Formats: sequence, C-alpha cells, structure tokens
Amino acid sequence: MDALARFPGSYWRDLFDSRVGRTTWPFGSGVWSKKEFVLPEIDSDHIVSLFEGNSNLFWAERLGRDHLGGMNDLWVKHCGISHTGSFKDLGMTVLVSQVNRLRRAPLSRPIAGVGCASTGDTSAALSAYCAAAGIPAIVFLPANRISLEQLIQPIANGATVLSLDTDFDGCMRLIREVTAELPIYLANSLNSLRLEGQKTAAIEILQQFDWEVPDWVIVPGGNLGNIYAFYKGFEMCRVLGLVDRLPRLVCAQAANANPLYRYYKSGWTEFTPQVAEPTFASAIQIGDPVSVDRAVVALKATNGIVEEATEEELMNAMSLADRTGMFACPHTGVALAALFKLRDQRIIGPNDRTVVVSTAHGLKFSQSKIDYHDSKIEDMACKYANPPVSVKADFGAVMDVLKKRLKGKL
Repeated sequence: MDALARFPGSYWRDLFDSRVGRTTWPFGSGVWSKKEFVLPEIDSDHIVSLFEGNSNLFWAERLGRDHLGGMNDLWVKHCGISHTGSFKDLGMTVLVSQVNRLRRAPLSRPIAGVGCASTGDTSAALSAYCAAAGIPAIVFLPANRISLEQLIQPIANGATVLSLDTDFDGCMRLIREVTAELPIYLANSLNSLRLEGQKTAAIEILQQFDWEVPDWVIVPGGNLGNIYAFYKGFEMCRVLGLVDRLPRLVCAQAANANPLYRYYKSGWTEFTPQVAEPTFASAIQIGDPVSVDRAVVALKATNGIVEEATEEELMNAMSLADRTGMFACPHTGVALAALFKLRDQRIIGPNDRTVVVSTAHGLKFSQSKIDYHDSKIEDMACKYANPPVSVKADFGAVMDVLKKRLKGKL
C-alpha cells in the first residue's frame, strides 16, 4: 500500500480507465486491468486469463420503479456474465496465475495440481482456468446437491471430479486434509489470492459510476469471502484517494443457511456453525463459512447489515426480477429479497443508489426455474409462475387465448 500511495488517486483512476475494452495482454481483463492492485509483480507471461470481469452494471429501472416504491437508482452488477458464468472467475484467474508462476522455472515448485471443495461455481472456474494453463484440477463436490449445469462444467474441462456423500462443509474438511498431505494447491476462498481478484468487482462498480460511490451494495453470502472482497476493493480505493468514502454493505443469506445472520442478530456475541438445510440458493448452502471473521470486519467497517430470505421469498424475488428483463440466479434472489425487506423497513430509501450483486448466471439453475413456473415446489405458492399454455393448432383457439391474456389491452 505504501508503494501504491506514492501515486495520487487521479493517476490510478486514469490508468484503469485507459485499459477498459482494450485487447493488450493482459489488460483486457477486468481483473488484470487493475494488475497493480491485485498481483503487481507477476510476469504477464505467467498470467492465465480468459478476459474475465468487465461485467454489465444493469440499470434495474423497471424493478425499482414498479416494485420497490419508485427506486430510480437501482442497479444489478451481473458478475455471472463471465467465462464460466459466475463471479468465481475473478478470483480464480489470480490464483491459477500464481500457481502457474510457481510451477515455472526458476521457482519450479512441485505442485502436482490444484484442488477445491465446491458447491458448484468454484469447481467450474477452477477447472476452466486449470485447463487453459495445462494444470491438473481436482474438485470435491457434495453428491446430488449442485445443479447438473454446474456439475458438467468441471467434467467437460477435464477435471478429476469426486462426488462425495457429504455436504460442502464435509468436502471442505476433506480437501484441507488431502492438501496437507499431497502437493495439491488449495484453491478455496480462504486463500487470499482469490479475494484479490474478487475485489476488482468493487473497483469496477466505482469505475462504471465514474468514480462515484453508491450508497448500498448488497452481496449474497455463503462462505463469506466475497463480502470481504468487496469491502477490500472499496477500502483500497478510499485509502489510496480514488474515492472519499465507503458504501454500506449488506450481506444476504438464505434462511436455510444463515449462520452469519444469527451471529449478527446476537449482537456479534457468539458465532455458532450449523448444518445448512437445503436451499435453492445451493452455492451458499454453507453452515460453517471459512471467512466469517473477515465478513464481520467488512460489515463493522461499513456499518453493514445482515439480512435473510426464506425459500419462497428468494424464489419470488428472482422470478419478479426476471419479469423485468433479468434472468437471475437464486442467489441473486436472496440479495433482491433482502432489498425488498430493507425497503419495507425504510432502511434503504427510494433515492439511495443501490447495487445488488448478481453472482451467477441464471442458466446454471434452470431446473429451479422450471419447477417454479410449473408450480411443482412443495409448500410454495409460486406467485409469479408463468407456465406455457397448451393450445390446439387452430386459429380460433389461439385467438381465444390471446384475447383472454390481452384483455383490456386490445
């Protein structure tokens, strides 16, 4: 930080802005365009990048206007519009690049492969970047607890996939034991290299607002590395003079996997791990998050809030967002449901500039959407279900349906 502080904030703003949208290696990446803030001394030849980042900051104007009391400054940061369809690419490019460097001469470290425990998205990112670098990838997945779309990604990229009869926390314990015995590099978010990449999403948000700081940033929370990564990105920019303040952070958890929410409600007096219950937001179905202490630091430093969402709340929020032009994942539904609650409580105001972080692409969770729109979810009303209408191939039958659907609009 002392070395970076030798340059004024205006220097860094201009430098980062000058690299956006370029193809000069490796600065076309949203992560590596901020190389000096991420991993300054790595040689560009060692970087493994798929030009991740530079994701859309979507103006959710209709959702805010029609469903959130006239919010006219609501935005969704679509981190899932990335190579493997999730924000995990941002951290994995940094970690795999560093492993690539360690394996090369003159260091020639005996790293046989890179391994992770995953609820789906981490394994997809790790396997893609390892495949690009020619490094073996090993992933531990909880059996029958991730979507088929997530499972096929590491398989297609040639990773060694171990499907284990346990939950994510059990996979995490096993991978830590294995990497302590074998020359396999651990790639989970307790590794700080991951967070160095993920923090660039926060810097990117500032860039996209012409270096103006939003009032609120709402982040889904599972293993809790990402909420700290966003804090770190904003805090670096404040300390180095790129901006003059921090946004307030909200960590949104599924009610079925909410250890941080319970900790927050206790006044930060006692953290108790839990066995996470099944949730449609499967990537954050984690009861013993490894980055809980980091998350508390981030929330305390930003006067932050932790909120939760039930299964019905998150699925309804996701589906309502889809009706305004998005195609959100269930984890984004958790963050959106938290926003609805904070608006109802008048904590977030109608004119507050608010950013909801979307962590993955909705196509990764198509089965949950199918079940919702078919109203096949037990004990859920599926308020915004929109199933296809079966109609005879007959002009009159088609006209009857359309007149009924468009009643009052023709």
